[in-house]
Parts: sequence; structure tokens; C-alpha cells
Amino acid sequence: MMGVKEKMTNSKLIPEIRIENLYKTFVTNKGQEVAALRDINIDIYSNNFICLVGPSGCGKSTLLRIVAGLEKASSGNAIYKNKKIDSPSSKIGLVFQEYSLLPWRTVLENVGLGLEFKKISFNKIKKIAGEYLELVGLSQFAGAYPYELSGGMQQRVAIARALANDPEVLLMDEPFGALDAHTRILLQKELLRIWEKNRKTIVFVTHSVDEAIYLADRIIVMSSRPGKIKQCIDIEMPRPRNRANPLYGKMSEQILDMLEEESSLATPLAELAVN
Repeated sequence: MMGVKEKMTNSKLIPEIRIENLYKTFVTNKGQEVAALRDINIDIYSNNFICLVGPSGCGKSTLLRIVAGLEKASSGNAIYKNKKIDSPSSKIGLVFQEYSLLPWRTVLENVGLGLEFKKISFNKIKKIAGEYLELVGLSQFAGAYPYELSGGMQQRVAIARALANDPEVLLMDEPFGALDAHTRILLQKELLRIWEKNRKTIVFVTHSVDEAIYLADRIIVMSSRPGKIKQCIDIEMPRPRNRANPLYGKMSEQILDMLEEESSLATPLAELAVN
């Protein structure tokens, strides 16, 4: 049975990632300060699949970049295993919507890119990269170049590259947002297959409520800017999830209603630059 409820914290569990009292402010080109994130508090436990949803501009991607160590909070902390995150770490991988593959390198070479910085031998890099290409079903394209692959295949390569570094946490910023609907559904299924095999902790940003319900153990719904945690929702529907299930539709309607309410409260950034 599926339920919607606040997650009860087990005091015996230590969060893998803890976000405490986090605020983020940035300055517009007019010199105005704009609050992007306000008082974010989240505990993320090992092996969980978390999805962040919220109105456009609510700070989802900014939050992900802070957890990745690519951006600093204005105040508060993002903590990974009791250590403050203040720079990128090999233990936290990141996959963007843009595939960011190097066009002059083969698929195998792209997957092994991060391993080269670890001073691993060429033969070992080739072996590890090959294993992850097999995991994402692209072994036969090891010698191909990115331009020879479809968008969905390129995103698989990007996922394999992130996994090849053996991170404990995988952050994904709308990785399927640029794909057509059919390819997107195929990659959702592929990602779940990989996750169920590897059991990495995944934090996944998406604009799609349907995608979040299909993938997540837990959905974190954010408010309009400045982004705050509006609600945390556990998804108790067993996998694989059937989109035709009436409970699936009911949950989708509930979350969409929350987002519609928040979107109506949002102030366009253009107005902030004028007022």
C-alpha cells in the first residue's frame, strides 16, 4: 500500500548527507540581493533515492550544486558523513542535463576520464570503464564518439562516467529533461535497474512530478523562491510502479496542486530587477 506521510527519523540512523539551516542569497546585475534558499533542513540516508521537485527558480539546482561542493551556502551547512562540504569530492558524483562529453574522446575514454586523475594504470582504467559501459548496455559502442550516439545513449555514457568513479552519492540535475518522452521512460527504468544493483544514494532534481513518483523513495517538495521545504513525502508504492494505478494518479494530483499553489506565489526575477 502507498501512503503519504512525513518521514519519521530513526535516531539509530546517521544521515549520509545532512543539510542544516542552509540559506543562499545571490546578487542581481542591478546589485539587489535575492534570497534563493531559506532555512533548508534535510536528512538523506544511505542508499535512498530522493527526488527534489518545485516551481522553476525555487533553488533546486542551486541546492544540488551546494551539496556537490561547486557552490557555497550564504549560511548554514551541507554535511557529508559528519564533514562539512566545501569543495568537490570524489565520493559525490554529479550528472547534469547536458551530457558534457568530450567530443574528441571515444565513449570508453569519456567514461574513464575521472579515473585518470587517480593515477590508475591505463589497463585498469580500460577495465573499469568497460565494466560500467556494460552496466549501462553500451559495451558495443566503446570505440564510438559522442556525435555518433543518440541523446539517450550519451546520457547513459554520462551516468557510466559518474559511476566509474565509484561515488557513494550520485547527484542528478534533470538528467532526462532534454530527452523525448519515450527515451525518458526507458532511461528511468534503466536508472532504477542500475540503482537497485549498485544501491548508491541518489538525489535527483526534476520538474516532472510523474518522474519523481516513478523513481523516488522520498519526494521533497520545495516552495517558490526563496526555496523552502514545503513537504517531505514517502512513496510506499512497491516497484515497479504502475502509472495506471489510481493511487499513483492521486499522489500526482496532490503534488501538482502544491506546486500550482506555490507557482502562483512566485515573484518573477524580472520584477525584482525593476522594483
